[in-house]
Amino acid sequence: MASAPEWTFRHADQLADHWWWRPGWKVGTRFYTWHINVFEDATPLHRLAASYQAQLSTVPGLDMIPQQWLHLTMQGVGFVEDVSTVQVDALLDAAHSRLAEAEPVKVRFQRPVMRPEAIALPSDPVEPVQQIRHTVRAAIADVLGPDGAPDNADGYQPHISLAYVSTSQPAATALDAINRVTADPADLTINAVSLIEMHRDNRMYEWRTVEAVPLGHSAL
Repeated sequence: MASAPEWTFRHADQLADHWWWRPGWKVGTRFYTWHINVFEDATPLHRLAASYQAQLSTVPGLDMIPQQWLHLTMQGVGFVEDVSTVQVDALLDAAHSRLAEAEPVKVRFQRPVMRPEAIALPSDPVEPVQQIRHTVRAAIADVLGPDGAPDNADGYQPHISLAYVSTSQPAATALDAINRVTADPADLTINAVSLIEMHRDNRMYEWRTVEAVPLGHSAL
């Protein structure tokens, strides 16, 4: 069995503010992206997240992510003004076709890792989720061309963030907080990928779901 990649357990020493404005972003920006926010049974995840957030919330400069906005970031598409309604419909059709050949994926989330701008639960294993992303990127390429999918094809690190950093600080205090927690892992089934229209107007990633596309032949 392949060993877990280093990013799943190697903690950052220093935390930095997550909420700086990336190029093209401002209040009012809307962005199409693919997330995984549909799970067969999210109760174990919510329980695990709440256990860690109870301790992390005592650390100044961390923004806890409400239960309704917990998600596994997948793959961006583009700013809403750059993607037509016709292209959105075609993206959904391509995703349905390609994801019909995939199967639901079982993963586990257990102990958070300190990332530079967030505290996150890495997926275990990572490879099945990475493969779903490759399939989603292929669907984007079907519609927007081979260079149509933003971000790099490789290096994707599947995770569910529990808190975003809002004040730059050493990671030690937050690491002490998560080390105080003993919690059962959350075993989840990923059975759909959602195309969403996202914004961050309120210092939180919020969205409306355009459509959730199931994995497996139920997608047909």
